[in-house]
Amino acid sequence: MSPARRPWWDQTTKSNPQNHGLHTSSISAVLSAIQPQRHMVRTAIVLGLVCAFLVSPLIVLAEIPATPVMTLYQFNGPIRVPYYQIGPSGPGAVAGYLSQGTSVVPCLVVRNGQALTDAKGTPYVGFEIIVNSAKAGPEATEKFKQAISRQNSLKVANHHCPPDVRHVLNIRHLYALTKAPYFDPPRTTSAKLQLDKQARMSELDLWVRKFHNSDECAGVGIGLLGRRERLARAWDDFISRESKAGDAQQLARAKHLDYSMRTAIYEGHLDRGCSAYGACERNVVVLSIRNRALGQCLKGRGCRFPGDFQGAASEPSQYNIWDAYLTQISGLTACYLRSDLATHEDYRRIQLMHQQSVGDAERILFGSDQDLSQVFPDNTLSDLKEMRHYYHPPAMQKCFPQKDRIEYMSGAVAENNGQFALIANTRIEVGQAVSKGYLFKEFRFDHTPEGDKLRVIDNYPGFIVDARKVSLKSGHRCTPYGVSPTCQFTKINRYRTIPSWLSAGKPLAITCRIKERGETCKEAAVSKTTRVGGNCDTEMMPVTHVP
Repeated sequence: MSPARRPWWDQTTKSNPQNHGLHTSSISAVLSAIQPQRHMVRTAIVLGLVCAFLVSPLIVLAEIPATPVMTLYQFNGPIRVPYYQIGPSGPGAVAGYLSQGTSVVPCLVVRNGQALTDAKGTPYVGFEIIVNSAKAGPEATEKFKQAISRQNSLKVANHHCPPDVRHVLNIRHLYALTKAPYFDPPRTTSAKLQLDKQARMSELDLWVRKFHNSDECAGVGIGLLGRRERLARAWDDFISRESKAGDAQQLARAKHLDYSMRTAIYEGHLDRGCSAYGACERNVVVLSIRNRALGQCLKGRGCRFPGDFQGAASEPSQYNIWDAYLTQISGLTACYLRSDLATHEDYRRIQLMHQQSVGDAERILFGSDQDLSQVFPDNTLSDLKEMRHYYHPPAMQKCFPQKDRIEYMSGAVAENNGQFALIANTRIEVGQAVSKGYLFKEFRFDHTPEGDKLRVIDNYPGFIVDARKVSLKSGHRCTPYGVSPTCQFTKINRYRTIPSWLSAGKPLAITCRIKERGETCKEAAVSKTTRVGGNCDTEMMPVTHVP
């Protein structure tokens, strides 16, 4: 980006000539164009022009939020996403490709007084790249955060692109995601495996920790793309190097244990830390992995052979945290057990979560039926071995049956007297029908432990959203808190959809015996029995006997 030219998204209302508002620069241009010797005539003309600016139908009466930073994302989709040339009346030929995880600031291409859309009103948007995921390094984290902060603070008159924009993206591939690219801190020069003498450690866990402290693991997170594949190659290389010093079968088991623990930690709620519920939640995830690799090993679910815990645990279609983009913004594929990270507060807590759960995970994966019964008392072996499905109700699709006329906009154009706004990856409250569309207000919600906090904000006064993008249909299988519709609640603060397979199985309350250390993982260990799941658990729902 040339330093002599400010990017289009950094043009505020006062400096952006695309805004068509009453600007000092516009009036100054008028003044300089009028010869100074005609002072009285010039004054009269200028006053008239100022009045014309004030009453012009192009004037924007209120500023609107700038377009947000948006990220290319297609769940479990192709890594490369096409962008297009601008055709006479829509997108033209493919001009090139960007990789998933690339973040941009979008804008609306306006030609002949109309924003560029397809026949159904879906906009194709110009863009300015913030972070190119194919080339990004650790510096991308701060760059992304700064762009998010800047865009959130900007107000503009419209979302028009400058005239020199030549390429567009399909808005359906863009999402307003706020998590920054994730990189491990650099390794210290003296980094090496240091064992906690007080921690009891199995041979498998020792190999897992050696891997996390190895050069092979260090190479996994050097870039944003291909982390899942690099982690698999790193383990293969590590096993090849260490097989002379250790049992090859034990090394393979260590790999399967590492993958299962990674999935259990990051599928669970990290903020639960070493609480009894959080540890039991991790055990339930490991149990689901076990049952997908033993007894019902299906290729479509990632299992390549009986006992393939690695494949079952890292199949994106089953555990979506392994999606190519999602691995860019989390520590899932990181070397989080590195000894030199033990002084970092966040890493130390994850290390303690691993330490708390890894023993149970070994017994679940490689133990006997008796081990299963000891890890999960009060449950029958039949129910335990058939538990392959679970879901987290708060993470299910959001829905708001308690509010009328709420519509999700994947991408739409709104207009106000020739000024166009991009309404994308957000919800609106649909208002009065007018010519060509609807008045609307922005609908937002904040997810809190107590429930969803709903807000309706008039961020786009006078703007009319394209009628082609408004259906006023729900179509969601919505229930209070996203659990069984038979559950009764005295007060309902959240609604979510439920999975289609819920009725095909039996919700299962799973009992765990845990040495609890609290959410911070700093409390003294206390033995505790806890339960996860059951018909009306609003946080996690294990389901057994799903075909």
